[in-house]
Amino acid sequence: MGRRRGGAGGARPGGGPGGGPGGAPALLPLLPLLPPLLLLLLLLLLPAGGGAKYVRGRISTKEDWVFLTRFCFLSDYGRLDFHFRYPEAKCCENILLYFDDPSQWPAVYKRGNKDCLAKESVIRPENNQVINLTTQYAWSGCQVLLEDSVRYLSCASGRSFRSVRERWWYVALSKCGGDGLELEYEMVLTNGKSFWTRHFSADEFGILETDITFLLIFILIFLVSCYFGYLLKGRQLLHTTYKMFMAAAGVEVLSLLFCCVYWGQYACDGVGSGSLKILAKLLFSVSFLIFLLMLILLGKGFTVTRGRISHAGSVRLSVYMTLYSITHVVLLTYEAEFFDPAQVLYTYESPAGYGLIGLQFLAYLWFCYAVLVTLKQVPEKQPFYLPFFAAYTLWFFAVPVTALIANFGIPKWAREKIVNGIQLGIHLYAHAVFLVMTRPSAANKNFPYHVRTSQIGSAEGGAPAKFPPRHGYGNVTFISDSVPNFTELFSIPPPARGSRRRRRGRRSGGPPPGAW
Repeated sequence: MGRRRGGAGGARPGGGPGGGPGGAPALLPLLPLLPPLLLLLLLLLLPAGGGAKYVRGRISTKEDWVFLTRFCFLSDYGRLDFHFRYPEAKCCENILLYFDDPSQWPAVYKRGNKDCLAKESVIRPENNQVINLTTQYAWSGCQVLLEDSVRYLSCASGRSFRSVRERWWYVALSKCGGDGLELEYEMVLTNGKSFWTRHFSADEFGILETDITFLLIFILIFLVSCYFGYLLKGRQLLHTTYKMFMAAAGVEVLSLLFCCVYWGQYACDGVGSGSLKILAKLLFSVSFLIFLLMLILLGKGFTVTRGRISHAGSVRLSVYMTLYSITHVVLLTYEAEFFDPAQVLYTYESPAGYGLIGLQFLAYLWFCYAVLVTLKQVPEKQPFYLPFFAAYTLWFFAVPVTALIANFGIPKWAREKIVNGIQLGIHLYAHAVFLVMTRPSAANKNFPYHVRTSQIGSAEGGAPAKFPPRHGYGNVTFISDSVPNFTELFSIPPPARGSRRRRRGRRSGGPPPGAW
């Protein structure tokens, strides 16, 4: 084992294995479903494999220095097992092992002023950071094989990694001053032998366990929301916005389920399915978009103080949610297709990511304006809107603040697992707060819904509605057992003839029974 220098560990040689009105409102609930439709094309264009820690491939290039892969090794248990093969006529090629110190990988990658020799010069031979793929270098495990009258060098061996902390290591191939590179490679990069760590990079430790934990919690939230929805339906208080909350929780469960399947498969074979991971991210985005749309609608008083959204408001929401959905798809496409695998990047380190942060702030300003207008028109709803506004102000700022902290404040060797936990915690906070605020209990002073679904059709235009006493849901008997039509969540059916008679009676005398 070579000496340590500058806080970095060395690579240790070793050969053994190691381990409203009109059509626009009716389309609003369909807007968050836009990303999966665009994803169908995206999945067809993306490779099926993931950025695995079992990697194999073939290099044939005129370049004299190329990047192969990267991995974040533990301080004591990191292991690289490899099998390289190339024509003896191309001898002699080198495997270079860089770590994340500023004098190492950042000093050579994408530095146009450095040639191959300059990139090799930062390597510290005493740390065993060079593997000469020749028979003269015993630790390379190379031997000459004859196949179809062509002599090949076949090298099979390994390296163990030790350092003072977890570090990113980068594997490159070089042959300075030669006629190009040609290599068939197969590498297995591992951290220990446990199922929970073996194929995981150190920055991914705990992600599978975290996702399983949050999956169980969100399943519980979804089941409780379904139970509350059953109670609300019996009292004719199961409104569109609550259905959207249930849908967001259900999609979140699906997202976490696919995440757990992906990481479980990855833990077994070190490869996983890249398409499955992208699908999980898309569902995560869909859940977020449904919840965001629900918050804006509630801020505008929909199903709380009014039964309709104005035509202009529906158009604005449609445009905004379409833009937000497309930006999410662009972000995931950009991450999958244009992120450099030789750099440790975060999802929001892209133009689309910063665009999403800007749209989040715009959504918050819209949310503030909507809530203030609603409170001005219907101050009686303060017991709901004041805690609602305070709780989700924190939520609106949590997303962009987390992105900025992740970009600039969290070490790259720990970022992915920390950000994963924070993001899931933010989603859990949002769903748990709403579940508590809308629980159908007589002790809940913040309960928002006091207009029965059978009375929604009486609302005129987008004007705020008069509503019954604050806890009017308490003893309403079950009347309707109809199944909601999710394609018409925002459209209001025309009132029946009896309703017209009642309105005529209202103009000529007293109000009809049950009017609000």
